[in-house]
Amino acid sequence: MTGIPSRSALTAAAAVGAIGVGAAVGAIGVGAAVWGIGVERYLFTLREHTLPILPAGARQLRVLHLSDAHMAPWQHRKQEWIARLAELEPDLVVNTGDNLGHAEGLAGIRHAFAGLRGVPGVYVHGSNDLYAPSPRNPLRYFTGPSKAHRSAGSLDTGALDRFLTDELGWHALDNTATTLEVAGLRVDAFGVNDAHRRWDDTAALIPKRAEQRAAGGADLVLGVTHAPYRRVLDAFVDLDADLLLAGHTHGGQVRIPFSPSALVANCDIPLDQARGLSTWTHGGRRAPLNVSAGIGHSIFAPVRFGCRPEASLLTLVPVA
Repeated sequence: MTGIPSRSALTAAAAVGAIGVGAAVGAIGVGAAVWGIGVERYLFTLREHTLPILPAGARQLRVLHLSDAHMAPWQHRKQEWIARLAELEPDLVVNTGDNLGHAEGLAGIRHAFAGLRGVPGVYVHGSNDLYAPSPRNPLRYFTGPSKAHRSAGSLDTGALDRFLTDELGWHALDNTATTLEVAGLRVDAFGVNDAHRRWDDTAALIPKRAEQRAAGGADLVLGVTHAPYRRVLDAFVDLDADLLLAGHTHGGQVRIPFSPSALVANCDIPLDQARGLSTWTHGGRRAPLNVSAGIGHSIFAPVRFGCRPEASLLTLVPVA
């Protein structure tokens, strides 16, 4: 008979097809790695949102939300992009931590933030403001939040804090609160130290918040955390925060393009709220939540895919 391929011919064809599919998959993987490592991690993006949460008649406030710079001294493109954010002329800066990514990272932070000197600001720490990054197995993030690495070296947190407070004029909010006057409005702000390391103490905020309430009504109440764990966000809502701000998640850092959810968040926040603006609901009360995907990455995981590095500009306007 003719026209019927032999079994050996079919086997050979199948083998060739499998090789072709494998080569195609490999090429896609290589292409994705080249994009994520060589291109997308430099595609710095400003996300902008308008939120009607101020009292009637108030002037608008422009809030610049910075997070997770993970700065290393050689990252000049990142430093220059952050430095240009001062041109936005924000009224308030909220920094949700993990500024340092290297023992010498403060030099880059100094350059990047210099233009924000004198702009009112608040900040909290992430663990990478205290300890240097260390190599991690990225697959472990699929099993739950990462654990502390015992071999991580200490960073000069004191020097970072002196720069942020004494030179820039910002207020630290690690398990405490402060009140600022911003563009003629009273802003009550409170925050916690890194909840990912369980350094958060929301109970310590209760008397601080009582003092703020006793001093009279604020035009805006902010709750600030590095890691957006549910327990912290719930506590912030209970303390009447009008706006919640967080970082830490890197937006998942590697995402399926156009997917509304992250693959991982490195905390217990729902994956569809691991990046961007959403609403946090607790105890019958709702508050807008902005989780920044952050500007940087660990020097041991220099990749972004489907998740560009970012800062946020939140324009707060009066309730209609």
